[in-house]
Amino acid sequence: MGNNQQRPILITGAGRRIGLALAQHFRAQGQPLIISYRTRYAAIDALEAAGARCIQADFSTNTGIQAFADAVMATTDGLRAILHNASAWVEESPGTLPGDVMQQMMQIHVNTPYLLNLAFEPLLRGRGHAAADIVHFTDYVVESGSAKHIAYAASKAALDNMTRSFARKLAPEVKVNAIAPALILFNEGDDEEYRLRALNKSLMKIAPGEQEIIDLVDYLLSSRYVTGRSFGVDGGRPLA
Repeated sequence: MGNNQQRPILITGAGRRIGLALAQHFRAQGQPLIISYRTRYAAIDALEAAGARCIQADFSTNTGIQAFADAVMATTDGLRAILHNASAWVEESPGTLPGDVMQQMMQIHVNTPYLLNLAFEPLLRGRGHAAADIVHFTDYVVESGSAKHIAYAASKAALDNMTRSFARKLAPEVKVNAIAPALILFNEGDDEEYRLRALNKSLMKIAPGEQEIIDLVDYLLSSRYVTGRSFGVDGGRPLA
């Protein structure tokens, strides 16, 4: 990241799991950091104590998105990168209205990064060739679809497409790429039967952990050439 290190990296949804691991990684490097969180976990207190700017955000409404954008712009006049990690998981099920499910998924996975990318464009531009980055976190289901999570898969596919549109719009100053993970790590409550079933869905048969994502993000931010691409981190699951 060279001379760009003094501009903060913005990570949405950094309170848990991959978002938290990325935030901890960059803070350990001394990288200035702005994060959004929905729920105040203890990890947020630790990030704040380490010097990260932590902003509670409600991305379920456009008003909430704009309030977050205003708070960020009041904090900094430039961004090194935006990592769009904030996500939600709502499935079509009895008792849920399909229209509501689709609206929620599109709001978080499409409308939020769309509005934030546009709002923060002035903070990303003007720093030179390939001097800033946007990374969208999608999902391996972008390729395969999902019978049980149709709205979720559709919203992630829309985000995947939006990656290429923003890459066209913002080049060559800003590189825009997507990361499409499958199983990266388990939840604490996942039982052994579930874990074995999930592992057998990929060719590599492991849950590799957050370092796989961290290494890829580091590569994308260090590249001066790669843009408009989607990177599967899925253990060969689409081929299994």
